[in-house]
Amino acid sequence: MPQTEYEPRLIIETGLDLRVAEIIEPVLTAMDYRLVRVRMLNQNGATLQIMAERNDGTMDVEGCEAVSVAISPVLDVEDPIDREYHLEVSSPGIDRPMVRKSDFTRWLNHLVKCETSIMIDNRKRFRGRITESDADGFTIERDQVAYGEEPRVTIPFSALAEAKLILTDDLIRDALRADKLAKAQAANQNEEAEDE
Repeated sequence: MPQTEYEPRLIIETGLDLRVAEIIEPVLTAMDYRLVRVRMLNQNGATLQIMAERNDGTMDVEGCEAVSVAISPVLDVEDPIDREYHLEVSSPGIDRPMVRKSDFTRWLNHLVKCETSIMIDNRKRFRGRITESDADGFTIERDQVAYGEEPRVTIPFSALAEAKLILTDDLIRDALRADKLAKAQAANQNEEAEDE
């Protein structure tokens, strides 16, 4: 599989989650996977949740297993967590966190809810359809506008604190279509590699 250009995440963890991300991200990158998010959760004792995906945006059970097998020994050696924990590797899901600039281009015309680190148009929380995305930020058409507010707002990536897609029928349809297309392309690449 060809190595794609590394794209940094806009939204990164802090504290222990950041330490884990710094340990595992090089492993994922070498495997042609991208880290989406790391979270230490207090469930089942303690659970280290790793969200990852292939560079083409897909993720399946085999991918989760491959990532788990690859990062477990690295985490054992680095030992960043001072207690027992369960490792959980998963896909970002359909209503995924948006952590890279390319996510906003890929999911153009879908609903997103986001929070900013600074006030934009007198607020920090937004919800709306992504209508544009460029190198500096993205524009949404808000679905709920108070009197006097502009329906369209542009949010600079530098101000983004958190963003997540909102589950809709259109999103499910487009996510399934993208997954099917990515799997077909991967199958074609495998066939071409076997023919060489």
